[in-house]
Amino acid sequence: MIDPLKSPLLTDLYQLTMLQAYFEQGMTETAVFEFFVRRLPPNRAFLVAAGLEQALTFLENLRFSDEELDWVRASGRFSKEFPDELADLRFTGEVHAMSEGTVFFANEPILRVTAPLPEAQLVESRLINILNHQTLVATKAARCRLVAPGKLLVDFGMRRAHGAEAALFAARASFIGGFDGTSNVLASSMYGMPPYGTMAHSFIQAHDTEEAAFEHFGTAQPDNVTLLIDTYDTEAAATKVMQLAPKLKARGVTIRAVRIDSGDLAAHAKQVRAILDAGGLKDVRIFSSGSLDEYTLADLLGRSAPIDGFGIGTHLDTSADAPYLDCAYKLMEYAGTPRRKRSEGKATWPGRKQVYRRYDENGVMTGDILTIEGDSQTGDALLRPVMHAGKRVAPAESLADIRARCTAGLQQLPAHLKHLANGPTYPVTIAPALQQMAQAVDRRTTPN
Repeated sequence: MIDPLKSPLLTDLYQLTMLQAYFEQGMTETAVFEFFVRRLPPNRAFLVAAGLEQALTFLENLRFSDEELDWVRASGRFSKEFPDELADLRFTGEVHAMSEGTVFFANEPILRVTAPLPEAQLVESRLINILNHQTLVATKAARCRLVAPGKLLVDFGMRRAHGAEAALFAARASFIGGFDGTSNVLASSMYGMPPYGTMAHSFIQAHDTEEAAFEHFGTAQPDNVTLLIDTYDTEAAATKVMQLAPKLKARGVTIRAVRIDSGDLAAHAKQVRAILDAGGLKDVRIFSSGSLDEYTLADLLGRSAPIDGFGIGTHLDTSADAPYLDCAYKLMEYAGTPRRKRSEGKATWPGRKQVYRRYDENGVMTGDILTIEGDSQTGDALLRPVMHAGKRVAPAESLADIRARCTAGLQQLPAHLKHLANGPTYPVTIAPALQQMAQAVDRRTTPN
């Protein structure tokens, strides 16, 4: 049976039709492709690179199964010889990339593939699919973290994610961007992320009284008592929690938090906080959820809402306000010759490139330089080798280390880039060497 998440057939048809033409013409020399974002989405001052781990896993395991080759043969679209050529295809190339969790900007490649042309071409669609989604979610999560430093942030988005893989990757990317954990149990198991969860309104409704529901949940989950209090009347439920707390405490059960999922969250939180405090429950935290994003977080905190943590779901996992990147994976060199696309509005910079980042005396980023590989510049080079001859050059990084890199990068951002409002853009300079290469390519490819 074909595994849809690993299959090389998870691609666009034109990848295969181009491959057959490449094989027929013997076009198998080395090609260089780069993944980059042409323009930042509206209201985005930066992006966070994510998805490299899954991209490398895909490349390492690239191969056609017998069942997949049977489909190619039966499709009637390809030559008799083509399936046999696919049977031997493996990724044998090199990959350079920005480390996951790195902050980056428009026109900066975050991944470069150097491999025989058929190999480098075939992987285009899946690499874009992986990197686009996780980068979107990691960036969304980072924006939430910048707005709510010190608050508990939890990914609640599985049920609204666009499929199983999207839910898993979104949970992973949210952790990179600074979230503390996820409600997604499988993501917690796979990636070592802390799991978080409370209860649904159905649990309350299944009981005859809220008091019974609260008590039953407390005794069933004595080490994780977070009670959902907005099913009927939020403030009345808070009073019931206050009255129940001593009874549970006598049985060794401590109520840790209450969750509010609807209504005016700031107003409810203030009233609930007053009720809990009056009952001696100052240590009980307030957790909120319900169609939240970085903008609603900013509003709630701007209103001094006494909320200790947030569950963010739909808007996070779908990156609702910016659901796609204007990203591309384009040919930059073939057979040792730089290549450049000049399509209107979609022109590319040719050749193998490197990004150098500069900082001021306080460690704040001051600007990046995009140049050709080998044109050394001052600053930190951001692209590093991660795969050689089709194999990783180092073990996979821990998710905690990737998350720490993102946290450090966010701290190094200029202050105006940390705000949700649009401001001056971050400077990315095109080095003279790269401009000269582009001019040379244009002269070579311009018709007389």
